[in-house]
Amino acid sequence: MIEICALASGSNGNCYYVGNDKEAILVDAGISRRQVLERMKEKGLNASKVKAVFISHEHADHFRGVRVLSKQLSVPVYMTSKSWGQSWGPNRPAMIKYFLPGDSIRIGDFCVHSFLKNHDAAEPCSFRIEHDGVNIGVMTDIGTPCENVIQHFGECQAVFLESNYDEKMLWDGAYPWHLKNRVASEVGHLSNDQAVELLQTYGREHLEVVFLSHLSAENNTPQLALEAFSALSDRFDVRLTNRYAAAEVFRLERKGVVV
Repeated sequence: MIEICALASGSNGNCYYVGNDKEAILVDAGISRRQVLERMKEKGLNASKVKAVFISHEHADHFRGVRVLSKQLSVPVYMTSKSWGQSWGPNRPAMIKYFLPGDSIRIGDFCVHSFLKNHDAAEPCSFRIEHDGVNIGVMTDIGTPCENVIQHFGECQAVFLESNYDEKMLWDGAYPWHLKNRVASEVGHLSNDQAVELLQTYGREHLEVVFLSHLSAENNTPQLALEAFSALSDRFDVRLTNRYAAAEVFRLERKGVVV
């Protein structure tokens, strides 16, 4: 059995848990060590099982808590050398292991497949985490779905998928124009409509659950994000993550059978 949980998801911090009965992986650490450990405890997740933290890119909402968390758990942090080079020095962990985009890294019974994506960072990557025939994707901070994203998305039984902004809220909102253009650019974030199109076009029958992730507090609402996916509700189980608390723990068996 695999357990997955978004411990935090949003521009104020991101952290995603994937684990089995003996080991676990965290993707990103954009909240504090204390918040990560408290939220894991609240959800009955054992922090001693964590064997590695993978960092998707150097932006603070994915990186700010990793130094202290890595030290507390005595686990290595995996990221690309370019991401490391552009990261903020005081947040850099001591236990660092570099990977190249496209590398697959074995962590116990897990295989973490890394791949490049479109985002305005030094060397942004997303991940597909494979375990005993089940694949979990962590796919946020994507300006537009490239071939890498499309390929790995199609292999997933569960995915944390960015649904960052509502088009109308963004363009009618208070953001300055340069920031609006950045968010909507090909190296920005996925809108609700873009995420719907990705799921509608490339979601396969074995995709069990989609967690809408990295929702903007200023340019989206949970209700709008869910409504955007309503036409696909007969095909896919679409659920929400939370900016301020851990979401539900979702459990999958081999071949994506939910228990």
